[in-house]
Amino acid sequence: MSLTAVLVVVVAAVLIGAFGIRVSRTTSDFYVASRTVSPLWNASAIGGEYLSAASFLGVAGLILAFGVDMLWLPVGWTGGYLVLLVLVSAPLRRSGAYTLPDFAEARLESMTVRRTASVLVVLIGWLYLMPQFQSAGLVLREITGAPPWAGGLLVALVVAVNVLSGGMRSITFVQAFQYWLKLTALAVPLVFLLMAWRADGAPGVSAADAVTWQTPLNGGREYGLYSTYSLILATFLGTMGLPHVLVRFYTNPDGRAARRTTLVVLSLLGAFYLLPAMYGWLGRLYAPDLTRTDTVVLTLPARMIGGTLGELLTALLTAGAFAAFLSTSSGLTVSVAGVIAQDLLKGGVRSFRIATLMAVVVPLGLALWARQLPVADVVGLAFAVAASSFCPLLVLGIWWRRLTTTGALAGLLVGGGLACGAVLATITGAPYDGFTTALLAQPAAWTVPIAFVVMVAVSFLTPHRVPANVARVMVRLHTPENLDLNRGDWRPRSS
Repeated sequence: MSLTAVLVVVVAAVLIGAFGIRVSRTTSDFYVASRTVSPLWNASAIGGEYLSAASFLGVAGLILAFGVDMLWLPVGWTGGYLVLLVLVSAPLRRSGAYTLPDFAEARLESMTVRRTASVLVVLIGWLYLMPQFQSAGLVLREITGAPPWAGGLLVALVVAVNVLSGGMRSITFVQAFQYWLKLTALAVPLVFLLMAWRADGAPGVSAADAVTWQTPLNGGREYGLYSTYSLILATFLGTMGLPHVLVRFYTNPDGRAARRTTLVVLSLLGAFYLLPAMYGWLGRLYAPDLTRTDTVVLTLPARMIGGTLGELLTALLTAGAFAAFLSTSSGLTVSVAGVIAQDLLKGGVRSFRIATLMAVVVPLGLALWARQLPVADVVGLAFAVAASSFCPLLVLGIWWRRLTTTGALAGLLVGGGLACGAVLATITGAPYDGFTTALLAQPAAWTVPIAFVVMVAVSFLTPHRVPANVARVMVRLHTPENLDLNRGDWRPRSS
């Protein structure tokens, strides 16, 4: 049943994506859906791509393993959109850019800053794609016994077909559908699981668990206070630096629509993130022996209900998990491919299609090579890199006119470089002990402040490197579209 569910989701994704062939004709269609996506449709698509394997499987697994401390993950991932709403969404849409490197070039008038931003976009995208492919392999192996590489390869192929067929316009349809599928796939089985829990006498966690699992900062991780605050910083500030999230705001018609989209996203994410926490709690009661805790969502129906109903519910959850892999991977692939096509290739639809293949092959290889960290932990590292690089660039670039080209470049290199170094040490499993391990596993607490300080300090030291047209750019970023002003609009090179 679960294999059939996977095939249904894959076929549905391909058929819906194929519709994009009929409506995608121009470069703007492929990159930003010609900026015509409505707030509700766009919010559903954002929910579809943002709720990744880490949200569908990883959150429940970490809550099962480490307790209430991990509730900060869904809180931070949702709260990050509030920061995005207040500081970034509308000005970013008014910038007229296609990608984050486009914004960096427009604001700082520097090809060097643009190229640095491009490298970081690709690295963040690949780091975020890697756990999607790993999780797909984990799930397919769980239901069929297939080798670990099979699930990742399947997701990579489907994503490539969808993106190649119609770019951003195509995957918008797919991702909106997949958000509602994921919500249904978690909500419906949870109703039956809670009924089974009630029929079992509504047990609670043991007294020993109450001391550890239910007590904040006592869930089994060393240096819990530092790790918690670093996690909060990464999730709250990292959202605004995720390329596959930001590119969706370029698809809105205007800045007002971008803000409305963000408000709807907050509601959709808030509804979804109530569910994985319940699975983690039920897993502590009925599946505390799992060694690979990321599988707890798929394991519970068989343990608590069993029989044909348990198999049907597992099939529905498997369908939702594959929808999570496909939708997030599609958004990441579009954002990475857009940057590769514009900055490494010649631009245009043909370059975008070549870049799509490049965007999926590398993280698929990394997924097969990398050490098996918990899914949500790997995604958390991607948030840390985004928070340490693009968050300072966007906040200071939008709100501080004295940011200089040299300051921005120094902040990107130092903040992004330190975070990437910590990620590499964590993924490769370098033998560090004590507090050093915590610093590398959760680097945002020190890399984000360093990035901000470097950007500001170097800008003060290089006042002659303030971009010549900063006043015009600031007007464009902060003036509502309904005012008839000469904004001196900048356009990316490929448009």
